[in-house]
Amino acid sequence: MSEKEIKVTFEGNLKVKAEYRGLAILTDQPAYAGGDGSAPAPFDLFLASIATCAGYYVLAFCKQRNLPVEGIYLTMSMEKGQASRMIEKVRIDIHLPATFPERYREAVVRAADQCPVKAHILKPPVFEIRTVED
Repeated sequence: MSEKEIKVTFEGNLKVKAEYRGLAILTDQPAYAGGDGSAPAPFDLFLASIATCAGYYVLAFCKQRNLPVEGIYLTMSMEKGQASRMIEKVRIDIHLPATFPERYREAVVRAADQCPVKAHILKPPVFEIRTVED
C-alpha cells in the first residue's frame, strides 16, 4: 500500500476501518441506523476534520507567537437547508479568553481560515470510482 492510499476493510456489522499511514480509523453507524454506535460515523469524522483542522491552525498560530492556549477552544455549528437536507452553512467560533491580545484577534481568524480541509470543500477534487480485480 502506497503513502497515497487508504485501505478500507469491513470489521463486522456496519463497522468500516480505514488504514492510512500506519494508523487505523474505525467508523460505525449509530444504533438507530443499524450500527453498534461504537465509533463515529464517516460523516461525523468529515465534520470533525473541518473543526480540528481549523483548531490546528489556531494552535499553530498561538504557538508561533508564544501565546498561551489555555482557555481557547473552538465550536462548530452547521445549518441544514430544509429542502436539500444538506449542510448549507458552517460556523466556526473561536472562543478566546479576555486576556487574549486584541491585536491578534482578526489574525487568529485568518489563521483558522487557512484550513486545507475547508479549501478542498471550496474547490473539490474530481472523484473517480471504479472496480478493480485482484
